[in-house]
Amino acid sequence: MPTIIYHDPSGVRHSVDVPQGSTVMEGARARNIPGILGDCGGACACSTCHVYVAPEWVAKLPPAKDMEIDMLDFAFEPDPERSRLTCQLTVTAAMDGLVVIIPAQQV
Repeated sequence: MPTIIYHDPSGVRHSVDVPQGSTVMEGARARNIPGILGDCGGACACSTCHVYVAPEWVAKLPPAKDMEIDMLDFAFEPDPERSRLTCQLTVTAAMDGLVVIIPAQQV
């Protein structure tokens, strides 16, 4: 099972085993990681699961689709290179060790 590393807003690092096929958001919510709200339940209809992907992972992830890019306009301090919505990142074996940083606030 791939391990996703979440850095929460207080700086605490959480290493979470997340099943392949689920999303990075679902992994965070299942373990009550602070800062990942996912108010829309993963429908890409809000930006409350926004994270910054660690620089070394940006090119390794599939590119964001138009709907995700549009929703990132509503995120707190989005970064054009590193911001992603965790509801749109489906976990694969290749994501083992993925590092995401949760912003200080959502929206």
